[in-house]
Amino acid sequence: MTQVLARKWRPRNFTELVGQEHVVRALTNALRQQRLHHAYLFTGTRGVGKTTLARILAKSLNCETGVTDAPCGKCGACTEIDTGRFVDLIELDAASNTQVDNMRELLENALYAPTSGRYKVYIIDEVHMLSRSAFNAMLKTLEEPPGHVKFILATTDPQKIPVTVLSRCLQFGLKQIPPQQIRDRLTEVLAAENVKSDAPSIALIARAAEGSLRDALSLLDQAIAHGGGALDEASTRDMLGAVDQTYLHSVLRALVARDGVALAAEAGRMGERSLSFESALQDLAALLHRMALAQVVPGSLADDDPDAPAILELAQTFGADELQLYYQIAVQGRAEIGLAPDEHAGFMMTLLRMLAFAPGGAVVAATSPRPREAVLSTGAAVAPDSVPRASAAAAPKADAPKADASSSWADLVAQLGLSAMANQLALRCEMTRHTANEIELRISPADERMFDKPHREKLTAALHRQLGAAVRVSFVAGDVAGVSPKAITDRKIEQRHAAAVAEIRQDPFVRELIEDFDGSLDDGSIKPK
Repeated sequence: MTQVLARKWRPRNFTELVGQEHVVRALTNALRQQRLHHAYLFTGTRGVGKTTLARILAKSLNCETGVTDAPCGKCGACTEIDTGRFVDLIELDAASNTQVDNMRELLENALYAPTSGRYKVYIIDEVHMLSRSAFNAMLKTLEEPPGHVKFILATTDPQKIPVTVLSRCLQFGLKQIPPQQIRDRLTEVLAAENVKSDAPSIALIARAAEGSLRDALSLLDQAIAHGGGALDEASTRDMLGAVDQTYLHSVLRALVARDGVALAAEAGRMGERSLSFESALQDLAALLHRMALAQVVPGSLADDDPDAPAILELAQTFGADELQLYYQIAVQGRAEIGLAPDEHAGFMMTLLRMLAFAPGGAVVAATSPRPREAVLSTGAAVAPDSVPRASAAAAPKADAPKADASSSWADLVAQLGLSAMANQLALRCEMTRHTANEIELRISPADERMFDKPHREKLTAALHRQLGAAVRVSFVAGDVAGVSPKAITDRKIEQRHAAAVAEIRQDPFVRELIEDFDGSLDDGSIKPK
């Protein structure tokens, strides 16, 4: 009978254990120096190796070659522990043995010497499930343990263990195993099992395992069976119910464009394939996390990661603030999806929330202006070649529409939906030429540092989406007329501040205070209403 992979490939010594190097190092050093504790506590989420580590430690303590960090795996004690037949290894599942009577019986037997081994080892799994009275019964033995007894406790929830018990144990926290290490281990297993596979399938399983190697091996078993003895991406996605990442990439591109119609269409396509929208939000949050990490640490993506090119491309189109916002909304949306009328509505409302709170974004709806039109401050839609030309030294033509050239650019910027830095670049620019085929943007030499290539590319792409891809966008650094949206806003703020200062200075009560107390007015402290 064929063994399941999770049991067949369970580590049998410290060197085979994956992802817990910090714990292995501490235990091997203690075993080499014969510095043994009477009680060990292993904590961590499911499938990270707590029970496996406990059994390896039991072999190290009872191997016939002596107490060692490298049990032979061949002697009677080692083979019997591997097969679960070692009489001096007692494993107890606390979840089904919570009562004090079970614990008292176990502790009474602990007083007797080992039958065949060096130590009598008690492995108590999910120890936090014991009742308070059972913990109290254990406490006496933990305080004064017989020399031939070793306790190895394991739990997924150490917070529920009384501090009196915790203080008497040597504690080791096992961490979730990184996806890359899970992928490497699965690749080794597949090669040893002679199973045909592809990298995307392995990556999908490693991600779905959520840090648990045992879960990864169980999922691998299922995927091989589902794929008829082989592993391929389409079959693995189907088995996992995973959301095709290309759908999520399309969702993010629609967010960049502030295109609500495209977002709704993508959600509809996902619904037609009966994909899980809760899983979609989980995968979307994970994707946003990887994009944010790629912005800060570009080398965080593995070279063989099939999603790496798309993630790097998408990461360049979002600001760091946008990614943080969308990640928070995705996580919150997943938590609330059970409260929605249905999963599709919950998913769609989460995407609409992203649109609504997009930094500086205007939603492109079905009734938006035609792609090659610009909206003037008068509210009338006018073709690009009718927008007046402007320069640093020249005023608008006499036959131009009665609107400020600077106002047209400010209105256009408000429609572009730019992220933080690209938006700051646009606000500092003056539109000095605008024809059917060309837009020239000028910026002062003091702000020329804003002309970084990524910012220019984002601004250019947004203008192409709004006005058409045929429009040529050029950038010039030089003398400016002071009519950029930011310059105009700054002047208005200064004017309001100056008016507020003048009003305060003319106030009779303030003037009286200054005269009576020989005071002065701090203009910087005055805030306009």
